[in-house]
Parts: sequence; structure tokens; C-alpha cells
Amino acid sequence: MNSFKTKLPGLIVCLAIAIPAWLLGKFVPVVGGPVFSILLGMVITLFWTDKGRFGKGIKFTSKYILQMAVVLLGFGLNLGVILDTGAQSLPIIVCTISTSLVLAYMMQKIMKVDVNSATLVGVGSSICGGSAIAATAPVIDATDDEVAQSISVIFFFNVIAALIFPIFGHMIGMSTTSGDAFGIFAGTAVNDTSSVTAAASTWDSMWHLGTQSLDKAVTVKLTRTLAIIPITLVLAVYTAKKKSNTCGKAESENSFSLKRAFPMFVLYFIVASLITTIVVSAGVDASVFEPLKMLSKFLIVMAMGAIGLNSNVVKLIKTGGKPLVLGAICWAGITIVSLILQHVLGLW
Repeated sequence: MNSFKTKLPGLIVCLAIAIPAWLLGKFVPVVGGPVFSILLGMVITLFWTDKGRFGKGIKFTSKYILQMAVVLLGFGLNLGVILDTGAQSLPIIVCTISTSLVLAYMMQKIMKVDVNSATLVGVGSSICGGSAIAATAPVIDATDDEVAQSISVIFFFNVIAALIFPIFGHMIGMSTTSGDAFGIFAGTAVNDTSSVTAAASTWDSMWHLGTQSLDKAVTVKLTRTLAIIPITLVLAVYTAKKKSNTCGKAESENSFSLKRAFPMFVLYFIVASLITTIVVSAGVDASVFEPLKMLSKFLIVMAMGAIGLNSNVVKLIKTGGKPLVLGAICWAGITIVSLILQHVLGLW
């Protein structure tokens, strides 16, 4: 109970941002509630730098409320759709992840970026942003400063993606009558769940597609998230071998935790989808899950406000020149590869 009380002030602040952002999104669907919420949060944090007792609730909202929103989305998805979409997008997922990791490695050598920072930016860009960074950091013994810088870089491009990808998708002629093409694009080319959901929700609002793009994007994104496990395992083995010369093998192996590497909300999302699949197969109308899907979209808007409050674009620009350039190159590479492969595979 005491833990909830410490989070309540921050939750109220995020709710206060989410309500007007939600309403603005209804009036201006071309922008959408999630983007309004991010922008409101970013503007507020320029003047409100010390969050004090509100900090815990804001952090809780940006992480756990967002995960709750994704889990609730599962109640609107049939498990068969998840398997079909995952298989359909798998070649794109493999190629975009490989592209980001290779570019991060090459640019680290060329630009002389810190190895850990480059690794975190590459992994965060290619898989799932902050979750991938959080899972990878203890494996490679990254410092708090390296983690903070990497997350800032990833978030910066997340915000850009959420703002411009819906407009960019329309400019290059993606279908406005189906959410499949943009959903796969957002799910493979945007690195963090928050911006995937923001971009896809905005596209749905722009073209009145319900949650078509959002469902597709989140499914692709969660399929992509599973890559955390093999990549962190490889990094754990590499780091263990590297440390064995000085620290001993046993100590290096203790750095890896499968539980930490695998985001549990992915499992809950699958369980929710399984429940939906069974219930709908039993003859129940899928519309019974609509309230949960609506709640999910509002929680996404709420989480976007929290993420906006946690950003510091000015500080990022001042202190993170090289990592920022590295992040831009990885982001551009992923976007280009995703679009090329979608076109080659006939998905766009």
C-alpha cells in the first residue's frame, strides 16, 4: 500500500497529461493522442526538471503501465494472427536486426565510440529499445552513464519516428485502406514498443482503421523482442570469455539472467491472445474485448506522457554527439532495409 502511495502523485500527473492528449487526438486524428502526450510531456519537462516525489509514479507509468497496455492489446488478437504475422515478417526482422548490429560495429571502429555505448545503441535500435538495453547492460558490464546515454539516444529517435513515420508512410504510398503495410513497417523499423504503438495508433486514427495497424505492429514488435534472448546469450558468452583472463569464468557467467533478458509482458500478451483465440473459437463475439482494447489505447497515451516527462533532448544534444550519430545511422539503416524488403516481398 505504501508503495502505491509513493507512485500515486506521478500517476496522477501522467493521467492529467493523458486526458487532454486523448481529447486532442480525437479532434486532430492526423496527429493522434500518443504523439500529443509525448509532446506535452516533453514541453512540461523543459520547465519541470526535478520531479521529486512524482518521479516514482512517472517511471512506473512509462514502464509498467505501457506493458499493461500491450498485454491488454492481446485480448484483441487471435493467436493465429500472431503466428501468421510473425512468420510473414521474420525475414525483415532478421535483416533489420543484422543491419543495425553490423552498422553499430562498423561505426564504433570508425568513430571511436565507446564499445559498450555502441553495443547498447546497436542492440536497442535493432530489438526493442530500453528493454533490450536493460537486458544487455548487466551482461556487458555497462556503467549507469553508458546505459543512460544509450536510452536517451534510442528515445530521441523513438520520438522522431512516432512523429514523422505516419506522414512518411503516406508520402511513399502505403495503403490507407489496410493497416498491414504500415503495421509491419512500424513493427520492424521502430525500435521501442512505445513509439511502435504511438506511430501505429496515429496511422489508425488518420485513416480510421480501428486498431488494424496497431495490432499488426505490436505483434511484429513482440516477435522481434524475442531476439533479446539469443543476442544476450551470445554477448554473455563473449563477455565471459573476455573476462575469464582476469576475473575467472564463474564470475563472468553470473552476469547473465534469462529472467531479466525475457520481458514477461511478452508471455502475458501471448496468454491474453490465447484466451481470445479460445473464447472466439467457442463462438463468443470478439466485440466483448473492445473495452479492453480501448483501455489499452488510453494507457498507451498515458505512458507516452510519462516518457515525454523523462526526456531531456537539450542534454542529449549537448553530451551525446557521437552516440547520437551512431543511433541515427542504425535507425536509417533499419528503415531503409525494412522498406526494401517489404517491397521485395510484396508487402508494400
